[in-house]
Amino acid sequence: MTNEEKVFTCYESLRKITDFEPQIAVVLGSGLGGFVEACVQIEQTVSYSEIDGFPISTVKGHKGCFIFGTVGGVKVAVMQGRVHYYEGYDVSDVVLPIRVLSLMGAKAAMLTNAAGGINKDFAAGDLMLIRDHVSLFAPNPLVGQNPEKLGVRFPDMSNIYDNELCDIILDSAKELGLELKQGVYFQLTGPSYETPAEIRMLGTLGADAVGMSTAAEAIAAHHAGMLVCGISLISNLAAGISPTPLTHAEVQLAADEAAPRFRSLVAESIENISDALSTRKMS
Repeated sequence: MTNEEKVFTCYESLRKITDFEPQIAVVLGSGLGGFVEACVQIEQTVSYSEIDGFPISTVKGHKGCFIFGTVGGVKVAVMQGRVHYYEGYDVSDVVLPIRVLSLMGAKAAMLTNAAGGINKDFAAGDLMLIRDHVSLFAPNPLVGQNPEKLGVRFPDMSNIYDNELCDIILDSAKELGLELKQGVYFQLTGPSYETPAEIRMLGTLGADAVGMSTAAEAIAAHHAGMLVCGISLISNLAAGISPTPLTHAEVQLAADEAAPRFRSLVAESIENISDALSTRKMS
């Protein structure tokens, strides 16, 4: 089965379960799944295991289901858990959910993650608006045959994190009185955390934060014509910057502490992005 066939098979399988048409897709990173219970008026929950051929999350903290519902009246499809390249999936499977959400009608994608902080002005618990990324250390999801139904062969990436969406998120943070950092996100493959030498290299290359997801999804979403934005929770300081060993428990703890700020920012941003989409302010 080709990548295109697999995407459409999953889409058709999901369409047999729901006819929901989201305006905005939201991907929740490690430890951030509580956003659903706090902010989403749930209409339907679909486990990934219910969808024929769909990749299944195996990481603790990633429940592995679609939540269809509304946030402040805005129709959203929330991924409560994603799959990662380090789980052994092909990168085409990693981005398959985003492609399916695009086919369902989502016009914008908000990608979130827990990331290690490299910028020395950052602290654990900070929220960072992703302004750009580097994905050269992870497989590009567009390698291989390019089905025109999914996007053009050579997509431009100069504004992958849409400037207008970024401005809306910054304005939303100001409205809420929240501090929001900005920076460049680097995706590595994982699952091992980075060495101090690797962190020094990434810092030299301009990295503000590092993680094991998101960039590949952003490429696929942009390729599909979706407007993309992203928020990182700085869950820990990276190796060589942090004085203590890195653990997944630390990521969860930081997510728990930042949860109220994260929920408020994402919910407010969703409403404001929807308003902009509805009134055709987006270029």
